[in-house]
Formats: sequence, C-alpha cells, structure tokens
Amino acid sequence: MASDTERGISAVAAMDQPLRRDVYALLAEPGSWIGRDEAAEALGIPRSVAAFHLDKLVDAGLAEVRFERRTGRSGPGAGRPAKLYRRSSEEAAASVPERHYDLAGELMVRAIAASVRTGSAVDAALADVARAAGREAGAEVAGEQDRRAAVLEALAAHGYEPVVRDDGEVVLRNCPFHRLAEEERPLVCGMNLDYLEGCLDGAGVAGDLTARLAPEPGYCCVRLSERPGRAG
Repeated sequence: MASDTERGISAVAAMDQPLRRDVYALLAEPGSWIGRDEAAEALGIPRSVAAFHLDKLVDAGLAEVRFERRTGRSGPGAGRPAKLYRRSSEEAAASVPERHYDLAGELMVRAIAASVRTGSAVDAALADVARAAGREAGAEVAGEQDRRAAVLEALAAHGYEPVVRDDGEVVLRNCPFHRLAEEERPLVCGMNLDYLEGCLDGAGVAGDLTARLAPEPGYCCVRLSERPGRAG
C-alpha cells in the first residue's frame, strides 16, 4: 500500500499540467457532480480530452466518480448512465522529507482546549497532551517481540528517519515538525521531546532508551540513547 507521502507526491504530480488544473477547478463546487460533456463545453476542449483529465484526477485520488442516468428514465432505451465527477476530500500536498504538521496541529489544539478547560498554562497542557499521544503511539507496538526495533520502525513510519550509530545512539535525520520548530523552537522541540518520551514509555522500552534534547544541524533536536548499564 502506498504511503501518505507517495500518495501526496502522486497527487501533486497529477496537477502538473495547466489544463488538468483547469479541469480540477471545475469540480470546486461542494457536492456538485460534473459530466464529461459539461467539462468539455466549459473549457472548450474535446470531450475525449476532458474525459482523459478527469480520469487522471480520479487515479490520483483527487476526484471521485458515480454513474447516473440524467434523462430521468430507466429500463430499455433509457441510454447508458453518465459518468459524473466531483472533488474528493483528499488534499494535493506532499513533503519530502516527510513532515507531520497535522499531528503538531492536533496536539496544539488539544492543549489549548485543555488549557481553557482547566486553567493550566498552555505549555504545561501541551507537554501532557504530547506525552499522552506518544504513549498511545508506542502502545501500538508494545506487543511486538523486539519492541526496540518496532519502536524504530514506528518512528520511521512517522517520518523521523531514525539511524542507529555505532555506539547505539539513535539519531533522527528528519524532524516531522521542521518548519514549526524553526519558528518556535523551545515550544515545538519541547513538544517533540515529550511525544517521543511518551512513545518510549508506551512501547515499554523507556527502561532501555531515553530521549533527550541534543540539537545538531541537519537532524531532529531529539535523539535516543541507551540508559546507563543497558548497552549491549
């Protein structure tokens, strides 16, 4: 199955033609369905060309299809159902290396809501929310036989690109929240650390690995180290 990044890249690539972007723009009205003839007439292009670009949008996950008889008749002689198109809810967005600003946004919204509800400071609420979310993510691999390897696989799936160095330290070559960290480093890096600490805890490997802030150009601000006495 294609990853979110692969699907995003495919969607962006599908829009790399001015005419296809025009076809996509026709599908902008929420809930409306457009046929091939309507698209061709609106853009002044042959029906076959409109059909080609509409189907490419479907292949990229940017449009969806249904069939409908628009004559109002059914049965023999009613004609073939028309193929109709409308925009899907999928966004044409991709980032390389992979970023997860949606996760950062979700954590921050939860933290703000908790702060409003309880009167706690937003940064304290964000720390609690990030740790809880990390524990949930880590718990998904807690049942694996090799939990440490499973944690690294989970971090890779979340865009961290973990690399184990010769000394056993795990460096993260990519920060999923890079742009946000550039703007608000203490807040975002703190959230990242709390999330990863929660992940280690939820996976049951917090006794073996510890997360710490260790900013280095070209890497995520957090890295994972063997706890003293646990190496080897």
